[in-house]
Amino acid sequence: MGSSSNNSGSSNYDLSFKVLLIGDSGVGKSSLLVSFISNSTHDQSPTIGVDFKIKTLTVGGKKLKLTIWDTAGQERFRTLTSSYYRGAQGIILVYDVTRRETFTNLSDVWAKEVELYSTNQDCVKMLVGNKVDKDSERAVTREEGIALAQQLGSLFLECSAKTRENVEQCFEELALKIMEVPSLLEEGSNVGKRNVLKQKQDQRASPPGGGCCA
Repeated sequence: MGSSSNNSGSSNYDLSFKVLLIGDSGVGKSSLLVSFISNSTHDQSPTIGVDFKIKTLTVGGKKLKLTIWDTAGQERFRTLTSSYYRGAQGIILVYDVTRRETFTNLSDVWAKEVELYSTNQDCVKMLVGNKVDKDSERAVTREEGIALAQQLGSLFLECSAKTRENVEQCFEELALKIMEVPSLLEEGSNVGKRNVLKQKQDQRASPPGGGCCA
Protein backbone atom coordinates (compact mmCIF):
# COMPACT_ATOMS: atom_id res chain seq x y z
CA MET A 1 0.00 0.00 0.00
CA GLY A 2 0.91 3.62 -0.32
CA SER A 3 3.66 3.18 -2.90
CA SER A 4 2.99 6.14 -5.13
CA SER A 5 4.51 6.01 -8.57
CA ASN A 6 5.59 9.26 -10.15
CA ASN A 7 3.64 8.94 -13.37
CA SER A 8 0.32 10.73 -13.45
CA GLY A 9 -1.24 7.47 -14.73
CA SER A 10 -4.84 8.37 -15.38
CA SER A 11 -5.68 4.73 -14.70
CA ASN A 12 -5.01 5.29 -11.01
CA TYR A 13 -8.29 7.12 -10.51
CA ASP A 14 -11.78 7.30 -11.98
CA LEU A 15 -12.47 10.99 -11.45
CA SER A 16 -10.43 14.11 -10.88
CA PHE A 17 -11.79 17.24 -9.18
CA LYS A 18 -10.38 20.65 -8.33
CA VAL A 19 -11.32 21.93 -4.88
CA LEU A 20 -10.56 25.37 -3.43
CA LEU A 21 -10.10 26.38 0.18
CA ILE A 22 -10.96 30.02 0.77
CA GLY A 23 -11.48 32.27 3.77
CA ASP A 24 -9.60 34.76 5.94
CA SER A 25 -6.00 34.31 7.07
CA GLY A 26 -5.59 32.23 10.18
CA VAL A 27 -8.90 30.37 10.04
CA GLY A 28 -6.98 27.12 9.63
CA LYS A 29 -7.27 26.40 5.91
CA SER A 30 -3.75 25.01 5.69
CA SER A 31 -4.16 23.06 8.94
CA LEU A 32 -7.35 21.56 7.57
CA LEU A 33 -5.56 20.53 4.43
CA VAL A 34 -2.51 19.13 6.22
CA SER A 35 -4.76 17.25 8.61
CA PHE A 36 -6.62 15.73 5.67
CA ILE A 37 -3.50 14.90 3.67
CA SER A 38 -1.30 13.88 6.59
CA ASN A 39 -2.08 10.18 6.36
CA SER A 40 -0.67 10.10 2.83
CA THR A 41 2.32 11.40 0.94
CA HIS A 42 2.94 15.13 0.91
CA ASP A 43 2.71 16.36 -2.64
CA GLN A 44 3.64 19.91 -1.90
CA SER A 45 3.90 22.23 -4.84
CA PRO A 46 4.04 25.86 -3.83
CA THR A 47 3.07 27.91 -6.85
CA ILE A 48 3.08 31.69 -6.67
CA GLY A 49 1.81 31.90 -3.13
CA VAL A 50 -0.86 29.33 -3.75
CA ASP A 51 -0.28 25.85 -2.48
CA PHE A 52 -1.98 22.85 -3.91
CA LYS A 53 -1.93 19.31 -2.68
CA ILE A 54 -3.17 16.14 -4.26
CA LYS A 55 -5.06 13.44 -2.43
CA THR A 56 -6.56 10.28 -3.83
CA LEU A 57 -9.42 8.74 -1.94
CA THR A 58 -12.27 6.35 -2.58
CA VAL A 59 -15.74 7.81 -2.17
CA GLY A 60 -18.98 6.19 -3.23
CA GLY A 61 -17.09 3.32 -4.84
CA LYS A 62 -15.09 5.64 -7.10
CA LYS A 63 -11.41 6.40 -6.87
CA LEU A 64 -11.03 10.17 -6.83
CA LYS A 65 -8.07 12.42 -7.31
CA LEU A 66 -8.63 15.72 -5.54
CA THR A 67 -6.39 18.65 -6.33
CA ILE A 68 -6.94 20.95 -3.38
CA TRP A 69 -5.84 24.56 -3.71
CA ASP A 70 -5.01 26.54 -0.61
CA THR A 71 -4.47 30.28 -0.57
CA ALA A 72 -1.39 30.75 1.54
CA GLY A 73 -1.33 34.35 2.72
CA GLN A 74 -2.84 35.68 -0.49
CA GLU A 75 -5.98 36.82 1.29
CA ARG A 76 -4.43 40.04 2.54
CA PHE A 77 -3.52 41.12 -0.93
CA ARG A 78 -6.81 40.12 -2.53
CA THR A 79 -4.79 38.75 -5.41
CA LEU A 80 -6.95 35.72 -5.96
CA THR A 81 -8.17 36.01 -9.48
CA SER A 82 -10.32 34.14 -11.87
CA SER A 83 -7.52 31.72 -12.72
CA TYR A 84 -7.63 30.37 -9.17
CA TYR A 85 -11.36 29.73 -9.40
CA ARG A 86 -11.37 28.50 -12.98
CA GLY A 87 -12.58 24.95 -13.40
CA ALA A 88 -13.15 24.29 -9.69
CA GLN A 89 -15.86 21.75 -8.99
CA GLY A 90 -15.87 22.36 -5.24
CA ILE A 91 -15.21 25.35 -2.98
CA ILE A 92 -14.76 25.10 0.78
CA LEU A 93 -15.39 28.38 2.61
CA VAL A 94 -13.65 28.24 5.96
CA TYR A 95 -14.20 30.41 9.04
CA ASP A 96 -13.01 30.20 12.62
CA VAL A 97 -15.88 29.64 15.08
CA THR A 98 -14.00 31.71 17.69
CA ARG A 99 -13.59 34.80 15.46
CA ARG A 100 -16.82 36.37 14.32
CA GLU A 101 -15.24 38.63 11.69
CA THR A 102 -13.98 35.57 9.79
CA PHE A 103 -17.60 34.43 9.59
CA THR A 104 -18.98 37.81 8.46
CA ASN A 105 -16.22 38.10 5.86
CA LEU A 106 -17.41 34.87 4.28
CA SER A 107 -20.74 36.42 3.36
CA ASP A 108 -19.43 39.96 2.84
CA VAL A 109 -16.28 39.19 0.88
CA TRP A 110 -15.66 35.59 -0.07
CA ALA A 111 -19.13 34.52 -1.20
CA LYS A 112 -19.27 37.59 -3.45
CA GLU A 113 -15.92 36.69 -4.92
CA VAL A 114 -17.12 33.16 -5.64
CA GLU A 115 -20.11 34.64 -7.48
CA LEU A 116 -17.79 36.87 -9.45
CA TYR A 117 -15.08 34.43 -10.42
CA SER A 118 -16.44 30.91 -10.31
CA THR A 119 -16.69 29.56 -13.84
CA ASN A 120 -18.92 26.65 -12.85
CA GLN A 121 -22.51 27.60 -12.15
CA ASP A 122 -23.05 24.16 -10.62
CA CYS A 123 -19.93 24.30 -8.46
CA VAL A 124 -20.58 22.73 -5.03
CA LYS A 125 -19.93 24.96 -2.01
CA MET A 126 -19.34 23.90 1.55
CA LEU A 127 -19.26 26.15 4.58
CA VAL A 128 -16.89 24.92 7.26
CA GLY A 129 -16.60 26.25 10.80
CA ASN A 130 -13.14 25.28 12.06
CA LYS A 131 -11.66 25.15 15.59
CA VAL A 132 -14.64 23.59 17.38
CA ASP A 133 -12.07 22.21 19.83
CA LYS A 134 -12.10 25.75 21.33
CA ASP A 135 -15.76 25.52 22.22
CA SER A 136 -15.45 27.77 25.29
CA GLU A 137 -14.24 30.60 23.03
CA ARG A 138 -16.97 30.09 20.46
CA ALA A 139 -18.25 33.35 18.92
CA VAL A 140 -20.41 31.91 16.12
CA THR A 141 -23.19 29.46 16.91
CA ARG A 142 -23.79 26.31 14.92
CA GLU A 143 -27.28 27.64 14.07
CA GLU A 144 -25.80 30.78 12.52
CA GLY A 145 -23.49 28.61 10.45
CA ILE A 146 -26.41 26.50 9.22
CA ALA A 147 -28.39 29.64 8.38
CA LEU A 148 -25.57 31.14 6.30
CA ALA A 149 -25.01 27.81 4.53
CA GLN A 150 -28.71 27.77 3.56
CA GLN A 151 -28.46 31.34 2.34
CA LEU A 152 -25.41 30.46 0.20
CA GLY A 153 -26.92 27.20 -0.96
CA SER A 154 -23.98 25.30 0.45
CA LEU A 155 -23.30 22.23 2.55
CA PHE A 156 -22.33 22.79 6.19
CA LEU A 157 -19.96 21.16 8.65
CA GLU A 158 -18.11 22.16 11.78
CA CYS A 159 -14.74 20.59 12.32
CA SER A 160 -11.42 20.77 14.10
CA ALA A 161 -8.18 20.49 12.16
CA LYS A 162 -6.48 20.03 15.53
CA THR A 163 -8.41 16.97 16.69
CA ARG A 164 -9.20 15.93 13.07
CA GLU A 165 -12.90 15.85 13.98
CA ASN A 166 -14.98 15.94 10.77
CA VAL A 167 -11.95 16.79 8.63
CA GLU A 168 -12.27 13.87 6.25
CA GLN A 169 -16.03 14.34 6.16
CA CYS A 170 -15.55 17.86 4.74
CA PHE A 171 -13.83 16.55 1.66
CA GLU A 172 -15.80 13.32 1.35
CA GLU A 173 -19.22 14.96 1.60
CA LEU A 174 -18.12 17.62 -0.87
CA ALA A 175 -16.92 14.94 -3.29
CA LEU A 176 -20.13 12.94 -2.97
CA LYS A 177 -22.17 16.05 -3.70
CA ILE A 178 -20.01 16.91 -6.72
CA MET A 179 -20.60 13.39 -8.03
CA GLU A 180 -24.36 14.00 -7.89
CA VAL A 181 -24.08 16.91 -10.33
CA PRO A 182 -24.04 15.54 -13.90
CA SER A 183 -22.05 18.40 -15.45
CA LEU A 184 -19.36 18.27 -12.74
CA LEU A 185 -19.20 14.49 -12.89
CA GLU A 186 -18.62 14.73 -16.62
CA GLU A 187 -15.83 17.27 -16.16
CA GLY A 188 -14.20 15.10 -13.53
CA SER A 189 -14.25 12.01 -15.69
CA ASN A 190 -12.94 13.86 -18.73
CA VAL A 191 -9.74 15.08 -17.13
CA GLY A 192 -7.77 11.87 -17.64
CA LYS A 193 -9.23 11.24 -21.07
CA ARG A 194 -8.70 14.79 -22.28
CA ASN A 195 -4.91 14.43 -22.23
CA VAL A 196 -5.06 11.17 -24.16
CA LEU A 197 -7.42 12.64 -26.75
CA LYS A 198 -5.27 15.72 -27.10
CA GLN A 199 -2.22 13.58 -27.89
CA LYS A 200 -4.20 11.70 -30.55
CA GLN A 201 -5.43 14.92 -32.10
CA ASP A 202 -1.92 16.35 -32.14
CA GLN A 203 -0.65 13.27 -33.94
CA ARG A 204 -3.15 13.47 -36.76
CA ALA A 205 -3.75 17.21 -36.85
CA SER A 206 -4.91 18.27 -40.30
CA PRO A 207 -3.10 21.23 -41.87
CA PRO A 208 -4.69 24.57 -40.94
CA GLY A 209 -7.18 26.06 -43.36
CA GLY A 210 -8.21 22.70 -44.77
CA GLY A 211 -10.20 24.27 -47.57
CA CYS A 212 -13.52 24.42 -45.64
CA CYS A 213 -15.80 27.40 -46.13
CA ALA A 214 -14.18 30.02 -43.92
